[in-house]
This record gives sequence, structure tokens and C-alpha cells, in this order.
Amino acid sequence: MADHDGVALAQLIASGQLKASEVVEAAINRAQQVNPKINAIASDSFTEAKMQAKGPLSGVFAGVPSFIKDNEDVKGGVTLFGSNATHTRPAQKSSAFVKQYSAQGFINLGKSTLPEFGLTATTEPSALGATRNPWNTDHSTGGSSGGAAALVAAGVVPICHGNDGGGSIRIPASCCG
Repeated sequence: MADHDGVALAQLIASGQLKASEVVEAAINRAQQVNPKINAIASDSFTEAKMQAKGPLSGVFAGVPSFIKDNEDVKGGVTLFGSNATHTRPAQKSSAFVKQYSAQGFINLGKSTLPEFGLTATTEPSALGATRNPWNTDHSTGGSSGGAAALVAAGVVPICHGNDGGGSIRIPASCCG
């Protein structure tokens, strides 16, 4: 499944050739295999993702696994912004973006890492430690969407949420290929 992009996986799920639960389980297994090496997951929601994958599903990307960058609220989860200086109370509601992203059918596997408050061009938050480039763990993933880029490059998921105010997607995309 790591050879498919999000569009192809969505089509395979919609046609019944793959089950969303199989795709989500494969992504979780891959995440558990590679995350100890790359440290790209700020928090996981694997249990919730498995439940959601059982359906019903809707949206253009129905059943496609993904991660949300840890600077957006997801109802019931914490948003740390890569920092020890933030509160750890669960979000009461999802952000408008997360609601829109979820409406497309993506199944959220958790939160991806970012530098503290997204302020630097390398994903090395003091709260969680450095995120490693899956191609060479001695190299940077860039930032601030470094966790997202690492998860896609490592074949965990075909697409991740990222946002960009000055290179925060472009730099990690370049660093992680």
C-alpha cells in the first residue's frame, strides 16, 4: 500500500478492492515499525482510527489514513505545538481546518511533530526530541512540517496535513524528497 498515493488508495477503497480497515491497520503497523527511528509522531490516535475505519465512511478520500500537524486542535486530543510550555487539556472541539480535512474522508492516525511553535526550519522540539529524516537519520527533516514529511517519506501514510508560513512545507518536502 505504500506504493500508492492518497487518490489511488481512495479509489481502491471505494471500489472495494481494499478495505479501509486494512489500509489503516497497515499504516499503523508501518508507523509502529518506523517511528522509533524517526520520531515523527507527537501523539497517536490509533484506537480511534481503527474504530473510524470500520465505517460508515464518506468523502473523496474516504478511508485514507493521515496525520494532523500538532498545531491544530483535534477534539479529545492535546495540541502541544512541540512545546513543554503549553497546556495538556484535551481540545473541546476540532479546529475548522480539521473539520474540513476530516470531511474529505481522511482517517486521522494522530499528530505529527513540528519544531517548538513552528518557529524554526528544523523539527527538533525540546518537548519530544529531534524528528529524523527517514532517508538518513543523521539528516534533518526540515521544518516546520517535518513530522508530516518524514511520515510520508517513510511510507507510513500517503498524505499528511502540513501548513506553511515561510517554507514550512517546502523545506521538509525538499529535505525528505
